[in-house]
Amino acid sequence: MKKIFLLENVNIATMCRHIDAPFGAIKNGAMLVEDGRIQWLGTATERVSRNIDYGEVIDGGGCWVLPGFIDCHTHLIYGGHRANEFEMRMAGLSYEGISKTGGGIQHTVNATRKESFAILQHNAQKRLLRLLSEGVTTVEIKSGYGLDCANELKMLEVIRALDQELPQTLLATCLAAHAVPEEYKANPDAYIDWLVNDFLPLVSEQKLASHCDVFCETVGFTYQQSKRVLECAKSLGFAIKGHVEQLSNLGGSQLVAGLNGLSVDHVEYLDEKGIDCLKQNKTTPVLLPSAFYFLRETQKPPVKALRNAGVEFAIATDLNPGSSPCGSLLLAMNMAAVLFGCTVEECLAGITRVAAKALGLEEERGQLREGMVADFSLWDIDAPSELVYGMNLYSPSAVYISGKKVNG
Repeated sequence: MKKIFLLENVNIATMCRHIDAPFGAIKNGAMLVEDGRIQWLGTATERVSRNIDYGEVIDGGGCWVLPGFIDCHTHLIYGGHRANEFEMRMAGLSYEGISKTGGGIQHTVNATRKESFAILQHNAQKRLLRLLSEGVTTVEIKSGYGLDCANELKMLEVIRALDQELPQTLLATCLAAHAVPEEYKANPDAYIDWLVNDFLPLVSEQKLASHCDVFCETVGFTYQQSKRVLECAKSLGFAIKGHVEQLSNLGGSQLVAGLNGLSVDHVEYLDEKGIDCLKQNKTTPVLLPSAFYFLRETQKPPVKALRNAGVEFAIATDLNPGSSPCGSLLLAMNMAAVLFGCTVEECLAGITRVAAKALGLEEERGQLREGMVADFSLWDIDAPSELVYGMNLYSPSAVYISGKKVNG
């Protein structure tokens, strides 16, 4: 039996660019949902004139309706935490000093390797439900804290299990090229050999990830090493992404874009040549303001240059234990506005329409228009700008995923 309902007495922030109004807004609107997809939306007057057939009627109480939010860059599966390192850093110890005490990413790798599947799944589920409480209906999750076959597979299998358990749509990204594990410090190229010859083909065969990422950076992998990983991933059918230009400019953005990658993430050191390459290849830059804030960085991403070039950017939490322990996409938007100078509309587009593009989901999610998956949330606010302005002030009154109410 078809499930059909009409949501009325709402203002709809469609986030569609073809609607000539801020946020693609439809005031005093209504939306018809059938079998998990949007069948029609428009003004209340248009609904009456069209004589639409509908089943259940839901009164939205004058709320604003927004597309389900999309967190397009997270590392939310990990063992342990790094609060002790934060305490040391705030007391004045350098990153180098912390690393000598056994801290840094290797600490998380060690903890993740020790953690059981069940505990990793339980703790990741709590983080996902925290995001859901803010209306986040789609989440990308990376591996990258296992750095060996058994533990990278364990992380990817946790993502698969969570996707089956929770209502949110989860996308798995293989980030085995996150850091050089201790076992390969003397020969990083041997680790790349293992990734391209053995591990990525295994992940592809088991269909454990749809995307592949690499950390192309002075503290990660070189341009040539990253190129080997991404070329292999592309040949295996993975959608490709890249952690690039965070601490320096190695040309990673041009590498990813030249391979028709979906996104380049961080991009604090992105230059004009890189921006041109992103534009030509329709690759989406992703801003991660929480990591910028937490690490007290000073080099800001080139927001104005991206805007002038007509290149839209996404915004994500980068939720991870070391550089961005941030479980709030609303807070990430506020940081993007205050720290990077993004407009309110850019921020909301960055966690909806543009975030969908960064994951290759632009035909399904990120906007409210006919034919799209009915992922949306209701907010008792006067204007969408409140969601960027407020810090820890707002929660949705209801969240719907594929037309089913899951929260509120």
